[in-house]
Amino acid sequence: SHSQPDVCGITPLNTRIIGGQTAPVGSWPWQVSLQSSGFHFCGGSLINNGWVLTAAHCFLRIPAGLTVFLGIQSLQGPNPNGVSRTVTTVIKHPNYNLNTNDNDICLLQLSSPVTFNDFIVPVCLAAPGSTFFSGVSSWVTGWGNIGSGVSLPPPGNLMEVNLPIVGNRECNCNYGVGRITNNMICAGFRAGGKDSCQGDSGSPLVSKQGSRWILEGIVSFGNGCAQPNFPGVNTRVSQYQTWINSQITSNQPGFISFTSSGTDSDLNISCAGLPPPPTTLPTTTTTTLPTTTVSQAVCGQAPMNSRILGGSSVVTAGVWPWMASLQRNGSHVCGGTLVAVDYVLSNANCFSSSPTPSEWTVVLGRLKQNGSNPFEVTLNVTNITLSNLNGSNVAVLHLSTKPSLSNNIQPICLDNGQTFALGSTCWAAGWSSGQGGVEQVLQEFQTSVENCGNGSSSDSICTRTFTLEKGDSGGPLMCKLAGSWFQAAVLSADNTTRQTRDAVMQFPKLSTFKSFLAQTVGFLSPASNFIITTSASNSTNATLLNSGATPAHFQVFLYFHFLVFSACLQLFL
Repeated sequence: SHSQPDVCGITPLNTRIIGGQTAPVGSWPWQVSLQSSGFHFCGGSLINNGWVLTAAHCFLRIPAGLTVFLGIQSLQGPNPNGVSRTVTTVIKHPNYNLNTNDNDICLLQLSSPVTFNDFIVPVCLAAPGSTFFSGVSSWVTGWGNIGSGVSLPPPGNLMEVNLPIVGNRECNCNYGVGRITNNMICAGFRAGGKDSCQGDSGSPLVSKQGSRWILEGIVSFGNGCAQPNFPGVNTRVSQYQTWINSQITSNQPGFISFTSSGTDSDLNISCAGLPPPPTTLPTTTTTTLPTTTVSQAVCGQAPMNSRILGGSSVVTAGVWPWMASLQRNGSHVCGGTLVAVDYVLSNANCFSSSPTPSEWTVVLGRLKQNGSNPFEVTLNVTNITLSNLNGSNVAVLHLSTKPSLSNNIQPICLDNGQTFALGSTCWAAGWSSGQGGVEQVLQEFQTSVENCGNGSSSDSICTRTFTLEKGDSGGPLMCKLAGSWFQAAVLSADNTTRQTRDAVMQFPKLSTFKSFLAQTVGFLSPASNFIITTSASNSTNATLLNSGATPAHFQVFLYFHFLVFSACLQLFL
């Protein structure tokens, strides 16, 4: 059977990972254009050889001359692979609500079956129980407007855009609690800038699992197009298998379960009027974290990191838990590091053209720029403060909310005068443009501390050379001391390479900005400075360090109690 899971969702001509551009020919072979008297008005998805799935609101009335075009690339240009069919049956969901857009789904029966080829293939449908966590990579395609009131220019090529899934809790907070039902699924960027628009209604929202593309949503509605904090809202396909199969009784579409890994960050979202998340969810995700994870704001701990020597050029989730992706209009611009519970450090040059906080968002817990990131959270920026020394400078970003610390999100310690011995191993990390494969996985670079040569100052740190590109700027140079990770410098793609006997890279030491950092974020203490106990009263002391450096008398107090504890212990031995 053509529409069973052994056929659906396979597209040999599709290698798409990044988007916001014209779709290559044949990339989305289930995409159809619904036209009335030669004019495109909505999109849809082929789900077997005789049926198309689209949005009910496209058919508030049955248009004259209704025709479905399949296998086409452009609305006006030549389409040698295109075929067309008329429609014999239009079936809107019986519970479609025009006022709320709930159950916005519709089936179209074609006048005759189509033959599958590289340019005409049915898409798989998300089965009931499928999970699409916040941040899951998805794609919207269509021939709609490219902006509010801006039509697609001739020849009207099919467009594609890559969007992250937005959880229903966050989407409800965006649109007003109760507006987003369980029959809906949202996708878009907090900063806006990328979205579906008028004319894309009924078009597919798909994600890839293994070698299969799965239809999770049908473009339904939104507040304008690509507006900040208003992601596009889609009909959640996994809610409708029973209804679809009740209408298509033979050669039924292929339903496949989509499963997100990790923990859904949407469960941490709350706003006025939003009920608490369900308490019946499995609790295994919270019990699998290693006991080394600390919830108090100490720095430099990376439970998932075993980096000593060697290592890979592509990291795995949680290895560098302080890494931040600084994004403008939903696109990565620079790297950064979480350096306190609600502050991120980066390079001042990243903001030379756009210092407005509202234009920026920070993504924590991310591994892939294009792909599923089950541990990530996206936070708004409320303030950007730049240092003002001569030469290179750093930037501190204040986050709108404090992220929950976990194995995948931890602050790094800042160098406030540490010594990094010559020859010691250090690491850099960043999202270099064009690096990390099609998913643009976070890259890591092993290096070592080198002599800066004659004329160098104590304000500089030099390393063996490694490749830095624009997207790496703002990221960290990291060295491990006494079991904790310290950031020695902020990376810059415009760093200085000194021609000593062996060429080295030179960076301003982070301790150069000690006064500025002390005033803006303070300095967290590494976990190795603490005596970790199970006492609730002792653990709260660590949280006092969020706003500044550790008071000297506090460390003496801990040391005194440690001596007393040791003496008492000897009495029992």
